[in-house]
Amino acid sequence: MRRHYSSGSPYEAHIGVSRAVRIGQVVAVAGTAPIGRDGQTVGMGDAAAQAERCLEIITEALTGLDASPAHVVRTRILLTRMADWERVAAVHRSFFGDARPVTTVVEVSGFADPEWLVEIEADAIVE
Repeated sequence: MRRHYSSGSPYEAHIGVSRAVRIGQVVAVAGTAPIGRDGQTVGMGDAAAQAERCLEIITEALTGLDASPAHVVRTRILLTRMADWERVAAVHRSFFGDARPVTTVVEVSGFADPEWLVEIEADAIVE
């Protein structure tokens, strides 16, 4: 059975994607950007604040599909400035604690909105 989760981002309908999809025990959450509930960028110029918002959205998506951060096995952190990696990593660590998913951190040239400094993706397996 395939289940979809929407965070309400206008990009989801515009691009034709879901924030997250669950099939069986696998949950994939992708393209999570620092968008506040008001549709505006959160944490202008602050990659750590933006990462926190991304991880809040990921947590909401996981919860909406009967999963949690404890189920996450892989994350991908995309940054526009590699110099921000340690501050973003500290936020990542605070969300995942003992789950300690594998992760990849890469620098990208930019995102759909130039105000975004970070996007995060997560894959989970629900036992």
